[in-house]
Amino acid sequence: QVHLVESGGGSVQSGGSLKLSCEASGYTHSRGCMAWFRQIPGTEREGVATIDTDGRSGYVDSVKGRFTISRDNAKNTLYLQMNSLKPEDTAIYYCAAGPQDICGVFAYISGRFYYKIKEDDYNYWGQGTQVTVSS
Repeated sequence: QVHLVESGGGSVQSGGSLKLSCEASGYTHSRGCMAWFRQIPGTEREGVATIDTDGRSGYVDSVKGRFTISRDNAKNTLYLQMNSLKPEDTAIYYCAAGPQDICGVFAYISGRFYYKIKEDDYNYWGQGTQVTVSS
């Protein structure tokens, strides 16, 4: 049985940094994707970053250049380094895993490409960790 356990959440002032960790156990897929999602209560869960087993990463525009996703396969641990945090980053952050090879897709909208991460592609989820950024 797969278990994902997040840690590292907390409260920080605007402009600060936090590093989230997600320890995975029971995950035996040799290929697949891992991702970080976030959710503000009352809103839909939003994917923010993905990484595949080869280390290729993808980010949505709102976090690109500020967040870095990484994984340590030997430790079965996923990370999210969050820098230059903003109050709008306040949310519950979830790690997720799925067996697919494609971690996210690019959607062409109004003349430009946007990286989209589909929640339905991920079938294993952690319990979430709260991140609060104050102004």
